[in-house]
Amino acid sequence: MPTSPVASPSTAPERLRQLRLVAASGLLGTAVEFYDFLVYGTVAALVFGDLFFPGADPAVGTIAAFGTFAAGYVARPLGGILFGHFGDRLGRKSMLLLTMGLMGGASFLIGLLPTYDTIGVWAPVLLIALRVVQGLAIGGEWGGATLMVVEHAGAKRRGLWSSFTQMGAPLGSLLSTAVVAYVVTLPKDDFAAWGWRVPFLLSVVLLGVGLFVRLKVVESPLFTEVKKDRAESRLPILDVLRNPRPVLLACGVGIGAFTAQSLLTSYMIAYATGIGYARPQVLNALTVSACVALVVLPCASALSDKVGRRPVVLAGAVASAALAFPVLALVDSKSPGLLILAVVLGHGIAQSTMYGPLGALLTEMFGTKVRYTGASLGYQGATLVGAGFSPMIATSLVAGSGSSTPVALLLCGGAAITALTVCFVRETHRTTLGDPTDRSATPHPEEIHA
Repeated sequence: MPTSPVASPSTAPERLRQLRLVAASGLLGTAVEFYDFLVYGTVAALVFGDLFFPGADPAVGTIAAFGTFAAGYVARPLGGILFGHFGDRLGRKSMLLLTMGLMGGASFLIGLLPTYDTIGVWAPVLLIALRVVQGLAIGGEWGGATLMVVEHAGAKRRGLWSSFTQMGAPLGSLLSTAVVAYVVTLPKDDFAAWGWRVPFLLSVVLLGVGLFVRLKVVESPLFTEVKKDRAESRLPILDVLRNPRPVLLACGVGIGAFTAQSLLTSYMIAYATGIGYARPQVLNALTVSACVALVVLPCASALSDKVGRRPVVLAGAVASAALAFPVLALVDSKSPGLLILAVVLGHGIAQSTMYGPLGALLTEMFGTKVRYTGASLGYQGATLVGAGFSPMIATSLVAGSGSSTPVALLLCGGAAITALTVCFVRETHRTTLGDPTDRSATPHPEEIHA
C-alpha cells in the first residue's frame, strides 16, 4: 500500500544507520527472490515433471516443468513496468513491501498446490498462475531494492553498497540448496508425496524477516526531493521508451550473467543428475559455488568503484566465454570434485564478476524520475532473454544431441552479447545520480564513509 515519503535523516550516524538498514533490506529481498526461484527450479528439475505433467516422456516432462519456470520470467518485465510506474510515482518503499509480500505469498501457495493426480489439468494451470504472480512481483523487487541502496549511498561507494542486493542471489541459493539438500534425503515416495512442499512453505520465514526490516527503512532521499519539486513523471514507461537506448543497453549488458546463472544452477541439477551424479553431489557443488560468490560479488563491485563498471563486467564476460567448454568438460568427467571446480569457476567466479557491478551500473543509467521503471525493465528484460528460456532450450538441445556442447555454446553466446554491449555503454561510476537535463536531478547526499 502507498506510503508517503519520509524525510531523510539529517545526521551522519542516522544516515549510516539507514544505509545499513536499506542494504539489509535489499539483501533480504533478493534472497527471498532467489530462494523462491531457485527452489522452484530445483524441485522442477527433480519431480515437477511427474507431479504436474504425468504420462509424458521424462525429457518432455522436464521441458514442460521448465516451461512453467520460463512463465515466471516472461512476467518479470511486465512487473518491472507495473511496479516501476508506481515506484516512480508513489515511492520506492511501498512497492518494495508489496513485491516482497507477493513473492513470498505465491511461493507459500505453491507449497500447498494439489498435484495432477488430485485435480487434473487445474494443477499445472494453477502452478503457472502462481509462477506469473511471482514473476510480476520479482519484476518490481530487484529494481526497487537496488536503487534504494544506490540512492542512499554515497557516490564513491555505490558499487560496494549495491553489492548487498546482488549478494542476495548466492544467499538465496545457499538457503534453497540447504533446504532442498535436506528434503531430498527423504525416501523417494515421501519426497514426491510431501517433501517437495517443505522448501516452499518455509519461504514464509524469510518473508517475515524481510518485511520486518523493510518497515524500518525510510524513503529514498532522491525520490523525496523529486516529490518536493513535483517533478515526477506522469507515465515513466513512456518517458523511458521515448529514448529506448539505455533500456536496450541495460538488457544486453545483463544477458551473459543471467544465462550463466540459470544454466549453472537450476539447469545444472537436471543435467548433472541425468548423467549419473547423485543429487547431494550436485547440491554440494552449488553450495560451495554460492559461498565463493558471496566473496567475489562484493570484491567485484568494490573494484568497479575504483576502475569503473565496464572493465569489471567485461572481464567477467570474457572469463565466462573462455571457461564455457572447459567447465562442461569438467562436469562431463563425472568426478564430484571436478564438478565442484566447474561450478565454482563458471558461476562462483566468472558469473559473479559480471553480476556484481550490475546493480550500480543499471541504476546509474537512468534519471531519478524514471529510475525504478528504467532499471527494472532493463534488468528484467535481461533475465527473460538470458535466464527465462535457457534451461528449456538447453534441455531440448541436449536431449536431441546427447552432448553438452549446446550448453557451452549458450554460455558463450550470452557472454558475447554482454561483452559487445559493454562497448556501447557509457562509464557511470563517477556520474551524479539523476538526469542533469531535467528537474529530477538533485545534488547527491553527502558522502557517507562507513
